Amino acid sequence: MPFDSLALTVRRVSDTSWEVLAPLVYRGERDTFVVPPGFRTDFASVPRVVVWLFPRSGRYTPAAVLHDWLTDVAVPGGVVSARDADGVFRRVMRELGVPPLRRWLMWTGVRWGALGNPVRLAGWWRDAPRVLALSVVAAPIVVPPAAVVAVALVVYRAAESVVVSVVGGRGPGPEPDVWR
Repeated sequence: MPFDSLALTVRRVSDTSWEVLAPLVYRGERDTFVVPPGFRTDFASVPRVVVWLFPRSGRYTPAAVLHDWLTDVAVPGGVVSARDADGVFRRVMRELGVPPLRRWLMWTGVRWGALGNPVRLAGWWRDAPRVLALSVVAAPIVVPPAAVVAVALVVYRAAESVVVSVVGGRGPGPEPDVWR
């Protein structure tokens, strides 16, 4: 097992953000990384149009939290390169038993995400042929349903705006953690 424990202790900070409450310790053959208490994560940073295929949490959640820490702390701190952080993400998903297609497509997603982040951009072009090849293979599977979801999200937002303008919105304040 790559982690000292797969127990991930977190508390919700917002609708999309969680705070780690106990250290998440990864021990690889060559690397040991510790995600400390207080670190904030969104689990897997998945665009809404593909959450149907890649939920924000799953078997890969510890790898996603580690990847968030690597890209937010270790890459800017010079501990690892962005390319290595993304490679560690893929390797840890393999160690956690994530199926090959899912881990390679998730790796492709984080490599695409690196294009939009100047800190993570270095080394991207070395992976470009593999990222492009995997994207072409995945496109017929991912793009049609993602397009339908994108349209549905636009329609939903429009409907929600109409309803809020007619009946009024809910005032500011936290949503309850427990529904009764």
